[in-house]
Amino acid sequence: MIRFEMRTEDLLHSRFALSPLFELDCLLRALSGLPGRRPPAAWAARLDPVYGRLLAETPLKAVLALQSPVYGAGFTAPPPRRGLAQTIEDDLEQVRATPLELARREIAESLRHRRDVPESTAALLRDPGVVGLVAATLETAWRELLAPGWPQLRAICERDVVHRAGRLGQGGWEAALADLNARVRWRDRGVEILRTHGRETVAVGGRGLLLIPSVFLWPRVAAHTEDPWPYTLIYPARGVAALWEDTARPEPGALAGLLGRTRARVLLALEDPAGTTQLARALGIAPGAAGDHLTVLRRAGLLERARSGRRVLYRRTPLGDALARGAQDE
Repeated sequence: MIRFEMRTEDLLHSRFALSPLFELDCLLRALSGLPGRRPPAAWAARLDPVYGRLLAETPLKAVLALQSPVYGAGFTAPPPRRGLAQTIEDDLEQVRATPLELARREIAESLRHRRDVPESTAALLRDPGVVGLVAATLETAWRELLAPGWPQLRAICERDVVHRAGRLGQGGWEAALADLNARVRWRDRGVEILRTHGRETVAVGGRGLLLIPSVFLWPRVAAHTEDPWPYTLIYPARGVAALWEDTARPEPGALAGLLGRTRARVLLALEDPAGTTQLARALGIAPGAAGDHLTVLRRAGLLERARSGRRVLYRRTPLGDALARGAQDE
Protein backbone atom coordinates (compact mmCIF):
# COMPACT_ATOMS: atom_id res chain seq x y z
CA MET A 1 0.00 0.00 0.00
CA ILE A 2 1.12 3.55 -0.74
CA ARG A 3 -0.28 6.16 1.60
CA PHE A 4 -0.06 9.92 1.06
CA GLU A 5 -0.37 11.71 4.42
CA MET A 6 -2.32 14.92 3.76
CA ARG A 7 -2.44 18.11 5.82
CA THR A 8 -4.82 21.01 5.33
CA GLU A 9 -2.22 22.79 3.22
CA ASP A 10 -2.01 19.74 0.96
CA LEU A 11 -5.71 19.89 0.21
CA LEU A 12 -5.37 23.58 -0.63
CA HIS A 13 -2.48 22.90 -3.03
CA SER A 14 -3.70 19.69 -4.67
CA ARG A 15 -4.50 20.12 -8.36
CA PHE A 16 -5.22 18.32 -11.62
CA ALA A 17 -3.03 18.08 -14.71
CA LEU A 18 -2.68 16.27 -18.03
CA SER A 19 0.44 14.42 -19.22
CA PRO A 20 0.51 13.70 -22.97
CA LEU A 21 3.91 11.99 -22.88
CA PHE A 22 2.80 9.73 -20.03
CA GLU A 23 -0.05 8.59 -22.30
CA LEU A 24 2.40 7.93 -25.15
CA ASP A 25 4.68 6.06 -22.75
CA CYS A 26 1.81 3.78 -21.66
CA LEU A 27 0.78 3.19 -25.26
CA LEU A 28 4.33 2.31 -26.37
CA ARG A 29 4.71 -0.09 -23.46
CA ALA A 30 1.48 -1.83 -24.43
CA LEU A 31 2.40 -2.06 -28.11
CA SER A 32 5.87 -3.39 -27.28
CA GLY A 33 4.50 -6.24 -25.16
CA LEU A 34 5.47 -4.94 -21.72
CA PRO A 35 2.92 -5.60 -18.95
CA GLY A 36 -0.19 -3.56 -19.59
CA ARG A 37 -3.45 -3.78 -21.45
CA ARG A 38 -3.41 -4.01 -25.23
CA PRO A 39 -5.22 -1.18 -27.04
CA PRO A 40 -8.80 -1.82 -28.19
CA ALA A 41 -9.07 -3.93 -31.34
CA ALA A 42 -10.10 -0.98 -33.48
CA TRP A 43 -7.12 1.03 -32.23
CA ALA A 44 -4.72 -1.92 -32.52
CA ALA A 45 -5.74 -2.53 -36.14
CA ARG A 46 -4.70 1.02 -36.98
CA LEU A 47 -1.69 1.32 -34.66
CA ASP A 48 0.10 -2.02 -35.09
CA PRO A 49 1.17 -1.41 -38.73
CA VAL A 50 2.31 2.12 -37.87
CA TYR A 51 4.21 0.84 -34.84
CA GLY A 52 5.94 -1.78 -36.98
CA ARG A 53 6.96 0.86 -39.52
CA LEU A 54 8.35 3.12 -36.79
CA LEU A 55 10.42 0.25 -35.42
CA ALA A 56 11.94 -0.23 -38.87
CA GLU A 57 12.41 3.41 -39.88
CA THR A 58 13.19 5.31 -36.65
CA PRO A 59 15.33 4.82 -33.51
CA LEU A 60 12.19 3.74 -31.61
CA LYS A 61 13.95 0.58 -30.38
CA ALA A 62 16.36 2.81 -28.47
CA VAL A 63 13.46 4.58 -26.74
CA LEU A 64 11.80 1.25 -25.91
CA ALA A 65 15.08 0.01 -24.40
CA LEU A 66 14.63 2.67 -21.70
CA GLN A 67 11.52 0.89 -20.39
CA SER A 68 11.18 -2.35 -18.45
CA PRO A 69 8.51 -3.91 -16.20
CA VAL A 70 10.29 -2.50 -13.12
CA TYR A 71 11.94 0.73 -14.30
CA GLY A 72 11.48 3.49 -16.85
CA ALA A 73 13.77 6.41 -17.64
CA GLY A 74 12.07 9.40 -16.10
CA PHE A 75 13.26 12.01 -18.59
CA THR A 76 11.16 10.44 -21.38
CA ALA A 77 7.92 11.44 -19.59
CA PRO A 78 8.60 14.51 -17.43
CA PRO A 79 6.11 15.92 -14.92
CA PRO A 80 3.61 18.42 -16.37
CA ARG A 81 4.18 22.03 -15.36
CA ARG A 82 1.13 23.73 -16.87
CA GLY A 83 -1.65 21.71 -15.27
CA LEU A 84 -4.61 21.07 -17.55
CA ALA A 85 -3.05 23.30 -20.23
CA GLN A 86 -0.08 20.94 -20.72
CA THR A 87 0.57 20.08 -24.38
CA ILE A 88 2.84 17.64 -26.15
CA GLU A 89 5.00 20.63 -27.15
CA ASP A 90 5.48 21.48 -23.46
CA ASP A 91 6.46 17.88 -22.73
CA LEU A 92 8.94 17.65 -25.59
CA GLU A 93 10.52 20.96 -24.61
CA GLN A 94 11.18 19.51 -21.15
CA VAL A 95 12.68 16.35 -22.66
CA ARG A 96 15.04 18.39 -24.84
CA ALA A 97 16.13 20.40 -21.78
CA THR A 98 17.25 17.25 -19.91
CA PRO A 99 20.93 17.57 -18.81
CA LEU A 100 23.06 14.96 -20.55
CA GLU A 101 24.50 13.62 -17.30
CA LEU A 102 21.01 13.04 -15.88
CA ALA A 103 19.93 11.28 -19.07
CA ARG A 104 23.04 9.10 -18.98
CA ARG A 105 22.35 8.05 -15.37
CA GLU A 106 18.78 7.08 -16.19
CA ILE A 107 19.86 5.29 -19.38
CA ALA A 108 22.43 3.28 -17.43
CA GLU A 109 19.80 2.29 -14.87
CA SER A 110 17.40 1.32 -17.67
CA LEU A 111 19.99 -0.88 -19.37
CA ARG A 112 20.78 -2.53 -16.05
CA HIS A 113 17.22 -3.90 -16.10
CA ARG A 114 17.31 -4.83 -19.78
CA ARG A 115 19.74 -7.62 -20.70
CA ASP A 116 18.35 -8.05 -24.21
CA VAL A 117 19.41 -4.73 -25.76
CA PRO A 118 21.42 -5.19 -29.01
CA GLU A 119 24.81 -3.47 -29.22
CA SER A 120 23.62 -1.28 -32.11
CA THR A 121 20.82 0.08 -29.90
CA ALA A 122 23.10 0.51 -26.89
CA ALA A 123 25.52 2.47 -29.10
CA LEU A 124 22.75 4.95 -29.97
CA LEU A 125 22.05 5.42 -26.27
CA ARG A 126 25.74 6.16 -25.59
CA ASP A 127 25.86 8.88 -28.25
CA PRO A 128 26.34 12.46 -26.88
CA GLY A 129 23.26 13.52 -28.86
CA VAL A 130 21.02 10.94 -27.21
CA VAL A 131 18.68 13.50 -25.58
CA GLY A 132 17.86 15.10 -28.93
CA LEU A 133 17.49 11.67 -30.54
CA VAL A 134 15.03 10.52 -27.88
CA ALA A 135 13.01 13.75 -28.11
CA ALA A 136 12.81 13.57 -31.92
CA THR A 137 11.76 9.91 -31.81
CA LEU A 138 9.06 10.61 -29.23
CA GLU A 139 7.79 13.49 -31.37
CA THR A 140 7.53 11.21 -34.40
CA ALA A 141 5.82 8.46 -32.39
CA TRP A 142 3.33 10.97 -31.02
CA ARG A 143 2.53 12.36 -34.46
CA GLU A 144 2.11 8.93 -36.03
CA LEU A 145 0.45 6.99 -33.21
CA LEU A 146 -1.43 9.29 -30.87
CA ALA A 147 -1.96 12.74 -32.37
CA PRO A 148 -4.95 11.70 -34.57
CA GLY A 149 -6.94 10.45 -31.58
CA TRP A 150 -5.66 12.87 -28.95
CA PRO A 151 -8.53 15.42 -29.17
CA GLN A 152 -11.01 12.65 -28.27
CA LEU A 153 -8.79 11.26 -25.51
CA ARG A 154 -8.03 14.68 -24.09
CA ALA A 155 -11.75 15.43 -23.97
CA ILE A 156 -12.31 12.26 -21.92
CA CYS A 157 -9.67 13.39 -19.41
CA GLU A 158 -11.04 16.94 -19.26
CA ARG A 159 -14.56 15.65 -18.61
CA ASP A 160 -13.22 13.56 -15.76
CA VAL A 161 -11.78 16.69 -14.17
CA VAL A 162 -15.10 18.53 -14.62
CA HIS A 163 -16.84 15.64 -12.86
CA ARG A 164 -14.38 15.68 -9.96
CA ALA A 165 -14.58 19.46 -9.64
CA GLY A 166 -18.36 19.13 -9.28
CA ARG A 167 -18.02 16.48 -6.59
CA LEU A 168 -15.36 18.55 -4.84
CA GLY A 169 -17.77 21.46 -4.66
CA GLN A 170 -20.56 19.26 -3.32
CA GLY A 171 -18.72 17.16 -0.76
CA GLY A 172 -15.04 18.08 -0.56
CA TRP A 173 -12.01 15.97 -1.44
CA GLU A 174 -13.46 12.80 0.06
CA ALA A 175 -16.33 12.98 -2.44
CA ALA A 176 -14.03 13.89 -5.33
CA LEU A 177 -11.85 10.82 -4.66
CA ALA A 178 -14.66 8.42 -3.75
CA ASP A 179 -15.03 6.87 -7.22
CA LEU A 180 -11.50 7.47 -8.45
CA ASN A 181 -10.63 3.77 -8.57
CA ALA A 182 -11.43 0.64 -6.55
CA ARG A 183 -7.83 0.65 -5.32
CA VAL A 184 -7.88 4.27 -4.10
CA ARG A 185 -9.52 5.49 -0.93
CA TRP A 186 -9.55 8.47 1.42
CA ARG A 187 -8.89 7.29 4.98
CA ASP A 188 -7.80 9.06 8.17
CA ARG A 189 -6.64 12.25 6.44
CA GLY A 190 -4.74 10.43 3.75
CA VAL A 191 -5.03 9.02 0.24
CA GLU A 192 -4.26 5.31 0.07
CA ILE A 193 -3.47 3.15 -2.97
CA LEU A 194 -4.19 -0.47 -2.15
CA ARG A 195 -2.61 -3.67 -3.45
CA THR A 196 0.79 -2.24 -4.37
CA HIS A 197 4.19 -3.94 -4.16
CA GLY A 198 5.48 -3.14 -0.68
CA ARG A 199 4.33 -0.47 1.75
CA GLU A 200 5.24 3.19 1.64
CA THR A 201 3.98 6.17 3.62
CA VAL A 202 4.70 9.60 2.20
CA ALA A 203 4.20 12.88 4.08
CA VAL A 204 3.14 15.27 1.33
CA GLY A 205 4.35 18.13 3.50
CA GLY A 206 2.11 20.97 2.36
CA ARG A 207 3.01 20.70 -1.34
CA GLY A 208 -0.27 19.11 -2.39
CA LEU A 209 -1.00 16.08 -4.53
CA LEU A 210 -0.94 16.14 -8.33
CA LEU A 211 -3.86 14.20 -9.82
CA ILE A 212 -3.65 13.09 -13.46
CA PRO A 213 -6.48 11.31 -15.32
CA SER A 214 -5.18 8.82 -17.88
CA VAL A 215 -6.56 6.86 -20.82
CA PHE A 216 -3.96 4.20 -21.47
CA LEU A 217 -3.23 3.37 -17.82
CA TRP A 218 -6.68 1.73 -17.44
CA PRO A 219 -7.54 -0.29 -15.38
CA ARG A 220 -4.47 0.32 -13.19
CA VAL A 221 -3.36 3.26 -11.06
CA ALA A 222 0.15 4.65 -10.65
CA ALA A 223 1.96 6.96 -8.27
CA HIS A 224 5.11 9.06 -8.26
CA THR A 225 6.84 9.47 -4.90
CA GLU A 226 10.36 10.46 -6.05
CA ASP A 227 11.95 13.38 -7.90
CA PRO A 228 11.66 14.89 -10.43
CA TRP A 229 7.90 14.36 -10.18
CA PRO A 230 5.90 15.99 -7.40
CA TYR A 231 3.84 13.56 -5.35
CA THR A 232 1.43 12.29 -7.97
CA LEU A 233 -1.51 9.94 -8.34
CA ILE A 234 -2.39 8.85 -11.89
CA TYR A 235 -5.75 7.14 -12.34
CA PRO A 236 -8.06 5.94 -15.15
CA ALA A 237 -10.31 8.69 -16.45
CA ARG A 238 -14.06 8.13 -16.17
CA GLY A 239 -15.60 6.77 -19.35
CA VAL A 240 -12.42 5.23 -20.69
CA ALA A 241 -13.39 1.66 -19.76
CA ALA A 242 -15.92 1.66 -22.58
CA LEU A 243 -13.23 2.69 -25.04
CA TRP A 244 -10.91 -0.12 -23.93
CA GLU A 245 -13.68 -2.68 -24.05
CA ASP A 246 -14.40 -1.77 -27.69
CA THR A 247 -17.88 -0.61 -26.69
CA ALA A 248 -17.44 3.13 -26.57
CA ARG A 249 -21.21 3.20 -26.07
CA PRO A 250 -23.90 0.58 -26.61
CA GLU A 251 -25.32 0.74 -30.12
CA PRO A 252 -28.21 3.18 -29.72
CA GLY A 253 -30.67 0.89 -31.52
CA ALA A 254 -34.22 2.07 -31.01
CA LEU A 255 -32.98 5.32 -29.50
CA ALA A 256 -31.23 6.12 -32.79
CA GLY A 257 -34.48 5.47 -34.63
CA LEU A 258 -36.19 7.97 -32.39
CA LEU A 259 -33.55 10.70 -32.23
CA GLY A 260 -31.21 9.95 -35.09
CA ARG A 261 -27.89 8.17 -34.61
CA THR A 262 -25.75 11.24 -33.86
CA ARG A 263 -28.22 12.74 -31.38
CA ALA A 264 -28.47 9.36 -29.67
CA ARG A 265 -24.67 9.31 -29.35
CA VAL A 266 -24.75 12.83 -27.90
CA LEU A 267 -27.35 11.86 -25.32
CA LEU A 268 -25.48 8.70 -24.33
CA ALA A 269 -22.18 10.58 -24.11
CA LEU A 270 -23.55 13.03 -21.54
CA GLU A 271 -23.31 10.65 -18.62
CA ASP A 272 -21.21 13.45 -17.09
CA PRO A 273 -21.68 17.17 -17.83
CA ALA A 274 -19.70 18.48 -20.80
CA GLY A 275 -19.32 21.61 -22.88
CA THR A 276 -19.91 21.81 -26.62
CA THR A 277 -16.22 21.66 -27.56
CA GLN A 278 -15.45 18.76 -25.22
CA LEU A 279 -18.39 16.80 -26.56
CA ALA A 280 -17.48 17.49 -30.18
CA ARG A 281 -13.94 16.24 -29.61
CA ALA A 282 -15.11 13.14 -27.77
CA LEU A 283 -17.53 12.18 -30.56
CA GLY A 284 -15.42 13.33 -33.48
CA ILE A 285 -17.98 15.79 -34.85
CA ALA A 286 -17.81 19.50 -35.66
CA PRO A 287 -18.50 21.91 -32.75
CA GLY A 288 -21.26 23.58 -34.77
CA ALA A 289 -22.99 20.24 -35.34
CA ALA A 290 -22.63 19.35 -31.67
CA GLY A 291 -24.20 22.69 -30.72
CA ASP A 292 -27.14 22.09 -33.04
CA HIS A 293 -27.80 18.62 -31.61
CA LEU A 294 -27.51 19.91 -28.04
CA THR A 295 -30.07 22.63 -28.78
CA VAL A 296 -32.57 20.12 -30.20
CA LEU A 297 -32.13 17.74 -27.26
CA ARG A 298 -32.50 20.59 -24.76
CA ARG A 299 -35.70 21.83 -26.39
CA ALA A 300 -37.05 18.28 -26.23
CA GLY A 301 -36.51 18.28 -22.46
CA LEU A 302 -33.72 15.67 -22.54
CA LEU A 303 -30.90 18.03 -21.53
CA GLU A 304 -30.43 21.06 -19.36
CA ARG A 305 -27.58 23.54 -19.28
CA ALA A 306 -25.80 25.53 -16.59
CA ARG A 307 -22.89 27.95 -16.54
CA SER A 308 -19.63 26.93 -14.84
CA GLY A 309 -17.32 29.93 -14.84
CA ARG A 310 -16.99 30.96 -18.48
CA ARG A 311 -18.25 27.66 -19.84
CA VAL A 312 -21.74 26.33 -20.46
CA LEU A 313 -22.11 22.67 -19.49
CA TYR A 314 -24.90 20.35 -20.65
CA ARG A 315 -26.25 17.46 -18.62
CA ARG A 316 -29.10 14.99 -19.00
CA THR A 317 -32.45 15.64 -17.35
CA PRO A 318 -34.24 12.78 -15.55
CA LEU A 319 -36.12 12.10 -18.79
CA GLY A 320 -32.83 12.03 -20.70
CA ASP A 321 -31.38 9.64 -18.10
CA ALA A 322 -34.37 7.33 -18.46
CA LEU A 323 -34.03 7.18 -22.25
CA ALA A 324 -30.28 6.59 -22.04
CA ARG A 325 -30.69 3.78 -19.50
CA GLY A 326 -33.31 2.16 -21.68
CA ALA A 327 -30.96 2.20 -24.67
CA GLN A 328 -28.11 0.74 -22.62
CA ASP A 329 -30.33 -2.07 -21.37
CA GLU A 330 -31.26 -3.20 -24.89
